[in-house]
Amino acid sequence: MKDILNEIKSNAKALNKTIVLPEGEDKRVVKAASLAVAENLAKVVVLGNEEEIKKANPDVDLSKVIVIDPVTNEKTAVYAEMLFEARKGKINKKTGAPEYADVDAAKASILKDYTMYAALMLKAGDVDGLVSGACHSTANTLRPGLQVIKTAPGINTVSSSFIMISPRENEYNPDGVAVFGDCAINIEPDANQIADIAISSAETAEKIAGIEPRVAMLSFSTKGSGNDDKFFKSVPKMQEATKIAKELAPNIKIDGEFQFDAAVAPEVGLLKAPDSEIAGKANVFIFPNINAGNIGYKIAQRFGGYMALGPICQGFAKPINDLSRGCNVEDIIAVIAITALQAK
Repeated sequence: MKDILNEIKSNAKALNKTIVLPEGEDKRVVKAASLAVAENLAKVVVLGNEEEIKKANPDVDLSKVIVIDPVTNEKTAVYAEMLFEARKGKINKKTGAPEYADVDAAKASILKDYTMYAALMLKAGDVDGLVSGACHSTANTLRPGLQVIKTAPGINTVSSSFIMISPRENEYNPDGVAVFGDCAINIEPDANQIADIAISSAETAEKIAGIEPRVAMLSFSTKGSGNDDKFFKSVPKMQEATKIAKELAPNIKIDGEFQFDAAVAPEVGLLKAPDSEIAGKANVFIFPNINAGNIGYKIAQRFGGYMALGPICQGFAKPINDLSRGCNVEDIIAVIAITALQAK
């Protein structure tokens, strides 16, 4: 079985990417930055006042961490100009006025919002990836990405996935790892969004989990065995999403719709979908909505003993990842390594 965490870290080390952590006020973030640099996982930039950070973290070695203070950084004016240009013409829905009246207003805003500041560093190419969310909401982490980084070419949906790591040998998961998406961001995605989620999750499987993706579009139905057209139309949605994903990414192995057992158990796959190259062999699982996805990964985690690594953000033009506010130092270090891999 794969040792996924060690593989991720080993692969990240070879890339020498630069990752920015905007939450210098959080002790977990500062400690994780120090340890990640010590492991040579990436170059790490922490945003904040260096003197204040050192005073708040006297036992942390920051000698190899790059600390940038947006208040004094010479590039702050450049980032403010970038933000003003990127959002020119956008109207604040609450006030009815332009989001930023001028460059000075944009500058004042990014000196209050270091996640946006970090997103502008990423847009400028001064860093390779962004990790935030230890002390900010998911919305506060993803909004700057949506506003200035945008989505990757050919993808219109930012989504998430979990890398699920098996605690033991499992005949239905011989690689010891699977990818579940979307379990954290899109509540009730339509067929086009699910197709995007499938393509992005396949990329996560290949880049981060190191497996050849075999994508199953999940449902309570297998190849038309169930039907809910009268009420919810979830089966046709997954059928349409499968069709769209195949057209958009013909190089990726994608099929559906499948019940979960038909997707993972060869004997069931052969019975219910004998002509499918995915049935009974899937390792990437795309859920019809966040209810199914969130419940599914937590069942695997609690009943099956799987480690759930994520949520990993996917679909952005450049890597941005959102931490749980309950994260620990090791969680942050893992996400730094994952973000470095997404940047390759």
